[in-house]
Amino acid sequence: MAEDSIFSQYHKSTFDNIPVEKRNRILDVATKEFANKGFENANINNIARDAGVSVGSLYKYFNTKQDLFLMTVHMGVDSLEHVLINYIKSSDSITEKLENIIKEIQVTSRKFSELIKLYNQMTVEGNAELVKQISVDMETVSSKTYSALIRQGQKDGEIRKDIDPDLAAFMLDNLFMSLQFSYACDYYKERFKVYAGEDVFEKDDFVVKQMVEFIKSAFSK
Repeated sequence: MAEDSIFSQYHKSTFDNIPVEKRNRILDVATKEFANKGFENANINNIARDAGVSVGSLYKYFNTKQDLFLMTVHMGVDSLEHVLINYIKSSDSITEKLENIIKEIQVTSRKFSELIKLYNQMTVEGNAELVKQISVDMETVSSKTYSALIRQGQKDGEIRKDIDPDLAAFMLDNLFMSLQFSYACDYYKERFKVYAGEDVFEKDDFVVKQMVEFIKSAFSK
């Protein structure tokens, strides 16, 4: 993925010239460091050490610590969004799309928990300009995708026409984002158990069914 033009603004061309395994190792280590410490407290020396490269090498690949941070955030969220967009663009019914999206969130949030933690850290960063840049880049895709989903549902008669697609898309994304955090981030995991019971993580199908019914109740008359 590092070769893709969408990410080229965040790294130097030298990053494309190193082996894929090395690129992935650097990004995996950076993701973990940023996820656990946030942008401001993450240490570039720790990233270089744990990735098995020198600090000088890192700066041969990235101009700044911020560029490395932006690279990890965008790559992680992009990979998750591509999966969700494929479900949304399918010819399935609204119910089937919602079921598939929620199931995918359950799987990917556990499998890529560090990416979700990184996303969570990004939402609480105190760097206003950095947060603004990331939110505009990232949320534009999901907002358009969910709005299109709702508009199509209205056209097909599956979703009531008296709700605003854009605001409904915002609310839907909030639900999905909260669910992602609930399967990946410690605080949200404990919060999930307080509301849904200690065994909630053993009841994936139940969670899917209940969440789908909740969303459908908002969509239908």
